[in-house]
Amino acid sequence: MDAQGRGQADDNNVDPADQWVFNPNTGNYELRLDPAGQAPARPADRKAPGRRSARNPRAGGGDTDTRPLPVQRGRGADDDEPGEPAEGGRATRRAAGRAGTAAAAGAGAAASRRKPKPKKSGKRKFLYWTAGVVGFVLVAGCGTAFVIYEQLDGNIKKVDVGEENSAVTDGPANLLIIGTDARTGKGDTGYGDSGSVGHADTTILMHVSKDRTNATALSIPRDLITDIPDCPTKQPDGSTKVVPGQQHVRFNTSLGQEGRDPGCTWRTVEKLTGVKINHFMMADFNAVKDLSDAVDGVEVCAAKDINDPKSHLKLTAGRHVVKGEQALAFVRTRHSVGTGSDLSRIQLQQQFIGSLIRKLKSSAFGSPSKLLDVAQAATKALTVDTGIGTASKLLDFGNDLKKVDLNKITFATVPVLDNPRDKATVVLDTAKADPLFKMVQQDHTLAKGAGKDKGGKSAPVKKAPPELVRVDVTNGGGPFGAAQETVDWLQNTKGARLSTNAGNAPEKLSATRLEYAPNQADQAATLAAWMGLPKSALKKTGADAGPRVPMKLVLGKDFTAPGSPIEAPTETPEGVQHVNADDKNICAK
Repeated sequence: MDAQGRGQADDNNVDPADQWVFNPNTGNYELRLDPAGQAPARPADRKAPGRRSARNPRAGGGDTDTRPLPVQRGRGADDDEPGEPAEGGRATRRAAGRAGTAAAAGAGAAASRRKPKPKKSGKRKFLYWTAGVVGFVLVAGCGTAFVIYEQLDGNIKKVDVGEENSAVTDGPANLLIIGTDARTGKGDTGYGDSGSVGHADTTILMHVSKDRTNATALSIPRDLITDIPDCPTKQPDGSTKVVPGQQHVRFNTSLGQEGRDPGCTWRTVEKLTGVKINHFMMADFNAVKDLSDAVDGVEVCAAKDINDPKSHLKLTAGRHVVKGEQALAFVRTRHSVGTGSDLSRIQLQQQFIGSLIRKLKSSAFGSPSKLLDVAQAATKALTVDTGIGTASKLLDFGNDLKKVDLNKITFATVPVLDNPRDKATVVLDTAKADPLFKMVQQDHTLAKGAGKDKGGKSAPVKKAPPELVRVDVTNGGGPFGAAQETVDWLQNTKGARLSTNAGNAPEKLSATRLEYAPNQADQAATLAAWMGLPKSALKKTGADAGPRVPMKLVLGKDFTAPGSPIEAPTETPEGVQHVNADDKNICAK
């Protein structure tokens, strides 16, 4: 085993392949890190190894129109520790595969003398780690495999973006997946632009619902004109430098430009969508090449012949299995499909990711060497935030998301319009984007039939007449003057004469909130219907209120104007491009 500088392999003189033992009680191969006769080591039983420091992106300038899928790494996918042969990693994996088979055979023979327990039904499930396209593998996979834990832990690179969120959350999980156009990483010098500092070339916001029944993946076009907020970035000497924000610039400059790190893209996406992000993952070109090799290829479909001299992709019409360089060319091509724009390439990437997830879900990784190939390709491609900056935290994160079914994962593209001032860029289509963002903010699914209440509907609450609705309105994050504007609207349009402007709220809220007592439920029902408040906005207190005590309405950042519903739609807005991850009939046109 490559002990990543910790000396474990040399001290024990043990072939790593001999540590893989078949356990007849579980029907799985297990990694036995301790001497023979002792219980196999589980990840939770082992102390986390030392961590490698993250590498900060270099500051630089310049934009580029050559922005392929995932990139950003400190070393090549096949790079070994200093002083080791360049091909040491691959040789170790091949040796592990051969010796692991022999070890499994010996263990199986010994197990045959014992009465085996009934095997569990279903295919073995494993956790696969990586970013970019592989971020979705966390949803597709399941963490029950024993892998070379410490070595994988040493593969992972991390960046301190000033957010230290726990790996697992009780609420919705929002993962930002980033791919850059930098030419770093072994074998990547032929891609992208040699002068690029690594922009946010491919960006996907993956939202996993609170109940883990569904997931939505929003692709954000790189050429979208947006605002980038001020961004504090960690410097090599430990200090923090604030990179000034910019207005009306390309989204992809939220990373790399002016020394911006992934935390700047993180903050830009939060500002754009109103969705609070938990974690990020960033990967490089080799994530696509190596992982597609590890799973023996990914099936894709072309509705017509493709011949793109820029990405070097040549495919005849029909279905093909692509891997390695050809897989990377598929997710990079755009000139020979659709409109030839980045929006067409996004659709190719969505097709590839969906097919990759299906391959991982359907494949039974029954050998240690196959599992090791996937795990190595995944973790070597990763750069993550410190909240999931270890193998154990990634394992927890992946296990938390494993309940989502493949047919409940929906890919969508943030709706945009051509920029009348610059044909090379696009602007947000707010009429479609705003309700789409609200769906994500309020944890509404885009997948059909997912997350629906299977129980009967509760009886509707009787509504109070307008003249009995008594409420104090405060502004806790809405537009300037929103409280008075709302009171005027309630009094003059709805006849709620007992509404009052109570000024500014003591704190800012991301979402509008209505607090009411149990005996004010009828008033709350009336006000909620007028304003289009979601159920999540209604907060009932514990005791009844006096006859002249008002309800409290705090206008949050999600409030736009009185009469404009705050509640998100329950169906995907018309005209928003979206596909299901389990759809096998998608072909590039």
